[in-house]
Amino acid sequence: MARVAAGGPVAGIYPISTGTAELVQDGDSPDGWLLKINGVQSSHIVLSDPLRLDFEYMRWIVALIEDRFEPHAVDRLRVLHQGGGGCSMPRYLAARYPEGRQVVVELDAQLAEYVREWFDLPKAPLVRLRVGEAREVTESLTPATRDVVIRDVFAGARTPDPLTTVEFIGASARLLDTGGLFVANIGSAPNHITARAEAAAIAAVFPHTAIVSDPAMLKGRRYGNIIAAGSTTPILASPAMRRRLLGGGVPAQFWDDAQVRAWIGAAEARRDPSPGADTLDPDALP
Repeated sequence: MARVAAGGPVAGIYPISTGTAELVQDGDSPDGWLLKINGVQSSHIVLSDPLRLDFEYMRWIVALIEDRFEPHAVDRLRVLHQGGGGCSMPRYLAARYPEGRQVVVELDAQLAEYVREWFDLPKAPLVRLRVGEAREVTESLTPATRDVVIRDVFAGARTPDPLTTVEFIGASARLLDTGGLFVANIGSAPNHITARAEAAAIAAVFPHTAIVSDPAMLKGRRYGNIIAAGSTTPILASPAMRRRLLGGGVPAQFWDDAQVRAWIGAAEARRDPSPGADTLDPDALP
C-alpha cells in the first residue's frame, strides 16, 4: 500500500475505510489524476484546471446547473453533494461560483482525508467535507437551504437502494429553496428497469422533471449514465444548452417533462421497504 505524500498526490493504492483507493496519473496531463475506488473509476482531477471535467455525465450535470443558475449572475450558489469521491464537481462549481457554499457528504472518512490532502480543495465554508451516510445527513439538514442537490453515490456500479426511493427524494426536495434543482446520476443497464423506477420516484416528488443522456444509452444499447433532474419549477433547455450538450465528446439529448414521463410509462417508483420485506435486483431480470 502507498503512503500519502505531504506535497500532494502520488500514484499508488491506498487503504480507505471502505476498501482501497487507487491513484493513477493521467498520461495526457502532468497534474491529472484518475481516482479508482475498489477498482471502479470514481473521479478525474486536473490540479491546475478545476474546470476540466473528463467524465461526460459531469459535463451534463453542470450544463443543467449553469443553464438555470448562470455563473456571474448568481452571487452565491448553495449546493449539497450526496457523494464526494475525488470532489471533481465541487472543485468545478467552486471555480464557477466563487462565492458559493458547498457541503460534500462522503461516507468514507479516510477517503475524505486523502482527498483534502491530494486535491487542494477550497477551504470551508466554501467547500465543507462532512463524513456520514448520505441519507442520514440529508434528513438532518435544514429545509429550504440549498439551490442544488446532486446525488452521485455508488457502491460499485449501483446506487444504494435507500437513496433511490420516493422517501429519500422527498427528503432531498425539502432542502431546496424556491426554484432549486435536484440532479441524480443514475447508472443504468440497457433494460432501464432501475433507471425508470428511479425516474418515477423523482417524478412522484417533483412536478417538473428532465433527463440528459446520450442517444445510445436512452435507446437501451449499453450500460451507462442517465442524468435525471427534478424541480418545483419547469426545467427548460436554452438553445445554448442544447448546443453545449450536442458539442461534447459524447453528444447528449435533453428530454423535457413530457418526454420523461412518457419514457417512465408504467414503471413504479421505489419506496422504502416494509420491515422484513424481500428485495430483488431488477437489473438482473432479462
